[in-house]
Amino acid sequence: MSEQLQQAGAKAAEVPDTSGTRAVTIVDRVFRNPVLGPLAALILACLVFSVLTDNFFSADNFSLILQQSVVVGTLALGQTIIILTGGIDLANGAIMVLGTLVIAKIAADSLSLQLPALAVGLLVCAALGMVSGLIVSRLGLPPFIVTLGLLTILQAASRLYTKETVLVDSGPLTFLSSGTYLFGYFRITLGVIVVLLSVVVLHYALTRTAWGRHVYAVGNNELAAKRTGINTQRVLISVYVLAGVLYALAALQAFGRSPATSPNAFPTANLDTITAVVIGGTSLFGGRGTVLGSYLGALIVLVLQSGLTQAGIDPLYQNIVTGILVIAAVALDTVTRKKAR
Repeated sequence: MSEQLQQAGAKAAEVPDTSGTRAVTIVDRVFRNPVLGPLAALILACLVFSVLTDNFFSADNFSLILQQSVVVGTLALGQTIIILTGGIDLANGAIMVLGTLVIAKIAADSLSLQLPALAVGLLVCAALGMVSGLIVSRLGLPPFIVTLGLLTILQAASRLYTKETVLVDSGPLTFLSSGTYLFGYFRITLGVIVVLLSVVVLHYALTRTAWGRHVYAVGNNELAAKRTGINTQRVLISVYVLAGVLYALAALQAFGRSPATSPNAFPTANLDTITAVVIGGTSLFGGRGTVLGSYLGALIVLVLQSGLTQAGIDPLYQNIVTGILVIAAVALDTVTRKKAR
């Protein structure tokens, strides 16, 4: 009997303990997932700041973070679908700002002109998106160069269009600022509801329609997509036009956040949205990512800003932390792509 026990013990000793490896694998898979990774990071950040600060874990603070996410979150949706095709849009904030100025200048004289002004702003933003899409798809120029040039043009055009701040503090354009209290103490605005619905609709379009499959195919390998019969030019143009429409929606969200419009507003919107998209798990190389992850990425950035501010950290250090997160997210994406090959 003793010999049998010794043999059994020897065999057990020969079996490697893989529990630690499995745990590491599960954690690795979670943080590589384009939705679970950002969600886990968001929850972890909320827990950390809830412990480190006194007022972070409160209904008012979480409500404020959600309200702050509507403009950057909406812009990030347009940025996401462009990055999914392997492109990038450095002009998204400038397009939105010009849209707000056009809308405000037309609507400033009369409340009755606000809805027509919104329609004009929508057409302007969509047309600018189409310009980028046509140049990228038909001329084959790099999206980085095209949108960088457009950014410079639009920043100058906005200042030539108006050098003063225009106020729109009432009427239909500000309806997204209205809201209600959930459970009696958590305020949620129509702007938050609209951006959440936009995430759901765009997620469905990307994952459940032929158009969405074509977007991912173009991002994975444009030449291969073309050889399978996909009209890649049409896909690219549709993506940039839809992004322009989303930028117009962001302009409307901006009116719900602040009545003042200025050519100097949202100077870092393009970098903020790229940060949100990258932290949200979308690959800068195209073909991988989700709009839900991008919105979570925007929330992560805002949670970091709120938590670090309440902890008394200098804003310059906040920028350092955000930059480190962006580099880490891109590095993780690069390692993941190499392993996939």
